[in-house]
Parts: sequence; C-alpha cells; structure tokens
Amino acid sequence: MTHPLVRAVRGALEEAPDPAKAPQMQAYMKSALPYRGVSGPAQKALWRTLFHAHPLSTRAEWRRVAHELWRGAAFREERYAAIALTDLRAYLQYRTMAAVPMFEEMIVTGAWWDYVDAVATHQIGDVLRADAPPMSRLMRRWARDRNMWKRRAALLCQIRFKRDTDLDLLYACIEPNLLPIRETPASRMANEFFIRKAIGWALRQYAWVDSREVRRYVKAHRARLSPLSVREALKNV
Repeated sequence: MTHPLVRAVRGALEEAPDPAKAPQMQAYMKSALPYRGVSGPAQKALWRTLFHAHPLSTRAEWRRVAHELWRGAAFREERYAAIALTDLRAYLQYRTMAAVPMFEEMIVTGAWWDYVDAVATHQIGDVLRADAPPMSRLMRRWARDRNMWKRRAALLCQIRFKRDTDLDLLYACIEPNLLPIRETPASRMANEFFIRKAIGWALRQYAWVDSREVRRYVKAHRARLSPLSVREALKNV
C-alpha cells in the first residue's frame, strides 16, 4: 500500500508541472527518467509543506518512504524528494551507519552527479560526523571501489566540514584516485572526469581553511594530480 506521503508527493508534482521546462531539464541532466518540469525552488517549497504535513514517527517508516519514493520514481523529481526527505533536519538522528545501505543504493543506482553530490555532501557527511570511526573506515574502502560514484562520494563527504575536516581521511581517499605513475588498463579507473573534478573540489574547499597546506599538497603530488584537479584545487588560492 502506497504511503500517504508518497501519494502526496506524486500528487503535488502532477499538479505543478511545467511541460516546457521538462524536456530541457531532462536533456541538461542527461536523464533516462523524465522530469515533471518542477524547478528546484518550487520543489523545496513543496517539500517544506508536504514533509511538515506528513511527519514520520519511526526510523523504519522514514526508510520505507524514502525507498518507495526512490525505487518507484517515474519522474526525477520523486527521487529528489527522497533525497530531501532523508536530509531533513528533523530526521538527523536517523542518519547513522544503519542508514548507509539506503544511501549507498541512492549513489549506485542514481549514478549521476546531481544525486551523488547531494547524498555525499549531506547524508554521508552527517553519518561521518555521527559515527566517525566506522564511517571513516568505510570511506577508505569506498575510495578504492570499482564503482566511480562511491569513490566520488568518499572524496566529497567532508565538503561541508571546514575546520573539522579529517585531513588523514581526505588524503587517504584521494591517494588511490591519483593518476598512476605509469598508465595501465587496470589503473584507468582513477582517471575519470568526475573523480578528477571531485579531488579538486575537495582540496579547494579545504583551501578556505588552510591554503598553505593545499598548496603544499598540490606541489608534492603534482605529477599525479590531473591538470583539472590542480586548477580546481588552486582556484581560490
């Protein structure tokens, strides 16, 4: 039986589409899922109203609704609703290691930057703050995973941490994704655009805290950092 919140989300999206925007949004995001054509600001307004009107009383119900929105999505905005719901401040206490399989599913099955970056920088980051030792170990494993999007998530999970950034963890996640000294077919997975960009973004964010350290790191690893990573890392230095 469909949860009332899921019905409310789908009904609200059906009533607020912009047919002219929908194909443009789908083309821009290169999405297999179609869009209703509901803009980002309009989505946020809907989520505020709908989530407030349908509070979820248990962790199990929260997961159930998120899974239903994600897995049953006929339009991309429904998956955005799942991400927004699982990022809601009211459910911060649910963002623990027990929720990681759900977030991992979003990352692996979403497999595109709009989904992955949102989940990595918010939900995964929140779990890292809440359960640092086990989550740090998991991020080190993800950083070596064959799935590119899990590696990107590991690189970006501390984007919002500023002075709380665990540099050892950041560098441990970057290291297996640096360019190899000698290129081989097996090593090319470290060379994707989205990984190179993520390395630069993570370093650039930390440069706001300690630009000298970022310059030192870039200088020390320049031979294995792609030009894109270097440009991104030093953009604000």
